[in-house]
Amino acid sequence: MNTPSFSELGLADPIQRALNANNHVTPTPIQAGAIPELLAGRDMLGIAQTGTGKTAAFLLPILHKLYRKRAKTTPRRPRALILTPTRELAIQIGESCRAYGRHLPVRHTVIFGGVGQRPQTAALSRGVDIVIATPGRLLDLMNQGEVSLEAVRYFVLDEADRMLDMGFVRDVRKIVQALPNERQSLLFSATMPGEIAKLSGDLLNDPVRVEVAPQATPVERIDQSLYHVPAAGKGALLADILDNPDLERVIVFARTKHRADRVARQLGKRGHSAEAIHGNKSQNARQRALKRFRSGDARVLVATDIAARGIDVDGITHVINFELPNEPESYVHRIGRTARAGATGAALSFCDPSERPYLRDIERLIKKRLTVIGDEPAAEEEETRPAKAKKARDGGRPKRRPRRRGQRRRKNGAERAAMGA
Repeated sequence: MNTPSFSELGLADPIQRALNANNHVTPTPIQAGAIPELLAGRDMLGIAQTGTGKTAAFLLPILHKLYRKRAKTTPRRPRALILTPTRELAIQIGESCRAYGRHLPVRHTVIFGGVGQRPQTAALSRGVDIVIATPGRLLDLMNQGEVSLEAVRYFVLDEADRMLDMGFVRDVRKIVQALPNERQSLLFSATMPGEIAKLSGDLLNDPVRVEVAPQATPVERIDQSLYHVPAAGKGALLADILDNPDLERVIVFARTKHRADRVARQLGKRGHSAEAIHGNKSQNARQRALKRFRSGDARVLVATDIAARGIDVDGITHVINFELPNEPESYVHRIGRTARAGATGAALSFCDPSERPYLRDIERLIKKRLTVIGDEPAAEEEETRPAKAKKARDGGRPKRRPRRRGQRRRKNGAERAAMGA
């Protein structure tokens, strides 16, 4: 079946003009599958990875309906709510809303933590149609009486699996309890773990399911390679690889904030322009880093998984896993930053002896072996892997003495606050 053009989907003329101005003629598969169903009023479960165009898939029908059912904006009572896990993704959705709605009398605002709330409450007091928010700050404003969800008719839960990873599901459920029963609800997720499947069952009413790629399967256009390297040799290997000018725009993934900062500093000493981004960075620092990366002033962005989720930057030629993730699904999300919009890309991964259990989990998930560059590990080395690897295989990380409940709560709260929830 031929893919329809945007002009054939029945979107309002002002939206068509905005799409034409951005040279958007043919919808992506998720857009072609979702937009007609959403215009018809169906609830939706969308399985889509980053880079598939899912933001426009849910945003265009919402803008269309708000335009067709025009109403005076009411202070603190938005008609559409889009929940997202990170401030970066919230900001990007806000930018898309501004671009697609440039010819519409539709107002929106973006709400997230880590910054003063006064500009956000001022926008709400003037009246907005769409609120794009992270869960923590939205709950704060709800508790203060600064925003009411009683008038919401369109609700989107974006990146639901990342909400689960970041511990936001309880907050999401509190927010949903404040929504009216009569609403159109959409849930988008790259993967479908059991708790997200249960959440979708609670949120959605007879939803249509739109899935544009096999669950948790990497884009076939990505060339995936692997280096077996000791942990102490990763820094030198990374710098040597980046000496190749063919690596034009690169995201390097590290597992910890400390490691991300350290890698960025080491690359700077080798003459490579690099920025680090993670949850401990201030909002302004993170936005400056992204701006330099987008403009090309910084060729390399070193990121942790949580900070990188939702980063949407065109032209990323390479993804480098400085450290393998301990969750195989995160590997899929990482490499999906390249090979976007029909382009090709490359993913390079470094694996030290302690990470081989992670490698096996990744290869089992993607159903293929990564192409090894250089020497394979010796068989006897594989047989005598350190105890750390066994702990990683058995439980993902070495066991530690459990914290008391109050300590755990303070730690989780600090991490979430750092992410701008």
